[in-house]
Amino acid sequence: MKQTGTPNNYAVFGNPIAHSKSPRIHTLFGAQTGEAVEYGAICAEPEEFAQDVMMFLVAGGKGCNVTVPFKQEAWELADELSDYAARAKAVNTLAFRDDGTMVGYNTDGIGIVRDLQQNHGIALQGKRILLLGAGGAVRGVLQPLLETQPASLFIANRTAAKAVELAQDFAEFGNVSGGGFADISGQFDLIINGTAASLQGELPPLPDGCCLAENGCTYDMMYSAKPTAFVAWGRAQGAAQALDGLGMLVEQAAEAFFIWRGVRPDTAPVLAQLREELSRQ
Repeated sequence: MKQTGTPNNYAVFGNPIAHSKSPRIHTLFGAQTGEAVEYGAICAEPEEFAQDVMMFLVAGGKGCNVTVPFKQEAWELADELSDYAARAKAVNTLAFRDDGTMVGYNTDGIGIVRDLQQNHGIALQGKRILLLGAGGAVRGVLQPLLETQPASLFIANRTAAKAVELAQDFAEFGNVSGGGFADISGQFDLIINGTAASLQGELPPLPDGCCLAENGCTYDMMYSAKPTAFVAWGRAQGAAQALDGLGMLVEQAAEAFFIWRGVRPDTAPVLAQLREELSRQ
């Protein structure tokens, strides 16, 4: 679809940022919807994130995405927070108002839930979920996952106390508990890797023996051109679906695009395009 009007400027802030797929995703969204957007990537230096965002706003930017390591700083910078962002204590999307104030959102949880349910047909209600890790990535998806009403959700982390504390923070949303990797017991219908182990080609320290239920699925919040170590593990465990996080990336971006533009893009062709492009790397 042909874009009309003067383009509005958006960007993603992070460090490092050269690898980001966000400019490609939002360019495809703009072309699909006819929305006039230009989207770039800005590498912010430590201690300069807030200043760089303000400079982008003053220069006419309309909003931005935020990735590692600035999500908590974006949470502190925002003048107003969505419910998800407030509870996650992390912001991955900033919308700029005409008066110069900023509204912070966290679209990660919406992204993973939509990818699981809509793109892959995985029902979450009444299921047993194991969530690996207790960092910002996990905190950002907890509330939306619990709102799907799983039977139980167990957070496992190397530092057990951190997982226990995180579970307590979100206890009002459902049956959630936490502990160490050694505390994992029973079988789960869905195992989600929210650790950064895949970035090093490693696996989280899962217990010996399969904790994946029959017909269960695995999901790595990371993605790469080749199957991540966790995707490979899921396949070896006989997962009905062993998925990576590319769909989550596209779906959370679509939510940000909707926040900014009031138009919801069709994610399926964009995801297919990105998957095809990754296969050529």
